[in-house]
Amino acid sequence: MRKTSPILSLGFITMLFVSGLTAQNNKINNQVKSGDDYHLVWQDDFDGPKLDETNCWSIVVNGNGGGNRELQYYRRENIQVGKEPVSGVSCLVITAKKKNYLLRKCTSGRLSTQHKISFKYGKIEARIKLPKTADGLWPAFWMLGNDYPNAVWPKCGEIDIMEMGNKNGITAGMQDRLVGGACHWGEKFNHGKYPNYGKSTISPYCLQDGFHLYTLIWDKNAVKMYLDLDKYPDNEPYFEMPINGDNVPNNSAHYFHKQFFIVFNLAVGGNFTGIRHIKQVTALKEGEAKMYVDYVRVYQQGGTEEEYSGRIQTQYGIK
Repeated sequence: MRKTSPILSLGFITMLFVSGLTAQNNKINNQVKSGDDYHLVWQDDFDGPKLDETNCWSIVVNGNGGGNRELQYYRRENIQVGKEPVSGVSCLVITAKKKNYLLRKCTSGRLSTQHKISFKYGKIEARIKLPKTADGLWPAFWMLGNDYPNAVWPKCGEIDIMEMGNKNGITAGMQDRLVGGACHWGEKFNHGKYPNYGKSTISPYCLQDGFHLYTLIWDKNAVKMYLDLDKYPDNEPYFEMPINGDNVPNNSAHYFHKQFFIVFNLAVGGNFTGIRHIKQVTALKEGEAKMYVDYVRVYQQGGTEEEYSGRIQTQYGIK
């Protein structure tokens, strides 16, 4: 999410150096175990009166464009905990607004678990209701290596679990169905390029009409991303990349075997969307659009190679 590859296509983003290549009840019922011997180690159901910034989240405030020529200014006021109006579920709410602020024509929100919750390997999932991206919105659920920003991007590594709003979806009239994942990494740039791999998939159904589950399964061998495993447990991954090759610089195996932290944001415009002026952002014709996150969860199997830092889920709740 932080920066996009210079070359984008409907199927694949440029690949270099890849080594080896009612919902409230669901919250309660799924809190302890998630199949395949995965057990919950951390979650946020966003059920409290406000965002937990003490133990879990840090809100980003800046207007630097994210390295992608994005149009928004990220502000605290664009992030809240509130009810999704149709289901009544308590959610994290990120709002993009068509509003002038500090030389920007729109505002939105970004937050992360950096310095508070991080982990190596596991099943990571979020149940999200996306806005109508139309032309110009770029919602994302993703992760960065825990050594960021000391390890300058993309050396820190990046795992994009879910992104929508790609310019290819706009061109194809598939804005509400084209979903993608990606990984970015590398020691240095080479004429504007860097090691990365991405893939987009056209879902057989709309992904902007209600809540959908996005899942990352990450182990020592690969990163795999899935859609709606709660409804369709036999779904194949919409993104898969091996990370089990030689541990040398610029091979993927060198960057994805350490702790990462979680990021949510709702960007406006930028290279990914191909939209660079607020007048082209049709998604904000009504003035604002909202992204709702019902919950985010991290599961692990208890293996010796797994790592976790932060609050821990126990039989008595989270401590």
